[in-house]
Amino acid sequence: MLALALVSCRGGRQVGAFTVATGGDPARGRALVTERHCGVCHEIPNVVGAAGVIGPSLAGVGRQSFIAAGLPNTPENLERWLRDPVGIDHDTPMPALALDGPQATDVAAYLYTLTEDRR
Repeated sequence: MLALALVSCRGGRQVGAFTVATGGDPARGRALVTERHCGVCHEIPNVVGAAGVIGPSLAGVGRQSFIAAGLPNTPENLERWLRDPVGIDHDTPMPALALDGPQATDVAAYLYTLTEDRR
């Protein structure tokens, strides 16, 4: 675990962009992000009207070492979080999005394309 922490920190800076194969469709994921109104709570680069400030910005999520609730940023953890955020962190303000498995995979695939910090 210590080795993972040391490799992922790299002197306090985020790691560079990485490619993650989720098997999902980023275009369908982006459509779901729009349909489920994720931009009400999150700032999401290149999604019109997605300027929320309740949750964290999703800019750069594709290259972060950790995601919500301190989970390592893996496709499995991201999909788990998208499907059941309250089951992972009962104090989260993130609502259940009623995503099924394939939908969560598509949203994760889209989120992994967000590797830039700015719009």
